[in-house]
Amino acid sequence: MFDTVCKFLVETFSADFATWLLGEPVALSELSPSELSLEPIRADALLLLRSADTILHLEFQARPDPNMAFRMADYRLRAYRRFPEMQMRQVVLYLQPTQSEAVYQTAFEIPRTRHEFEVIRLWEQSPDLFLRTPGLMPLAVLAQADDRTELLQQVADDIELISDRRTQSNVAASTAILAGLVLDKGLVNRVLRKEMMQESVIYQEIKAEGLREGLQQGRQEGRQEGRQEGRQEGRRQEGIALVQRQLLVKIGRVPDSVKRKLSELSLPQLETLGESLLNFSILDDLENWLSHLAEQSEQALQTLTTCVGELSPDDQSKVLELAPAQLADLIAAARQFSVLADFHAWIHKTTANEETT
Repeated sequence: MFDTVCKFLVETFSADFATWLLGEPVALSELSPSELSLEPIRADALLLLRSADTILHLEFQARPDPNMAFRMADYRLRAYRRFPEMQMRQVVLYLQPTQSEAVYQTAFEIPRTRHEFEVIRLWEQSPDLFLRTPGLMPLAVLAQADDRTELLQQVADDIELISDRRTQSNVAASTAILAGLVLDKGLVNRVLRKEMMQESVIYQEIKAEGLREGLQQGRQEGRQEGRQEGRQEGRRQEGIALVQRQLLVKIGRVPDSVKRKLSELSLPQLETLGESLLNFSILDDLENWLSHLAEQSEQALQTLTTCVGELSPDDQSKVLELAPAQLADLIAAARQFSVLADFHAWIHKTTANEETT
């Protein structure tokens, strides 16, 4: 999936990558791996582009590859055989922080032979470098950061400023997918507007790819979990649609800003809202309900942090998905917690009870 996103970004915003890596916004066209006699099995693991006199070879890696140095030397020789007059810039971009020494390897060496290439470890780069152009924005969330959640919010704010709707949706979807390498998926979906991402080409492409893989590997445990999540998300979307129809009847048209808040609610929250809105008569009733939910969530997070220490993004996401009654129970129970395991046991029991009801 990450290969697909990176390939999409390079192909769609090649001028942005050329400006960053070649120092000038030269026009780049895609070079097929078959032109270098590369095996099809490697075709999805590299990106080759060329200008009039330069070949740009990019490798995006979520994990270290012990064979990377040999591959870079092999690709360089193949390119020289096919295009001896052209220069070649080879860059490996590592996406995810790691302690592996492999991400510092910049040369292939055997007796009397040495080939050098470049390595960029994104987590060591300044995010400002990527926030300058739309095509590089999705990489910013992987860059150096004291607070990665705050960095994601900054990227989201910059994406909102992109005037072209299609570009905006493509950049948002790509950012969401790459952010999944370092942040909790629930947190990412709350910061980046999902309805905008769903309009993107890359979102549809990955969705289709997931469907194909699901058909091929449907019996595997991971795909089973994916289908379960898909059913859960389907129920949530149905819940959003139902609540919006009920609100239209009860209080009339809802502003887009409020609709966005509704689209972020979890299934338990939607179910509670569906019951509560029967007593609504004006928009203020809905806004007060949402405000109270936000206050409860914040109180629950603060209470937990005080009692058990700092929460991971995943734990924070679990809290933010709780319904009002569950949040009230958590606030009361958290005062008895002394370690994070107490919260994990509580949330596991609560989730299990929710699934059986």
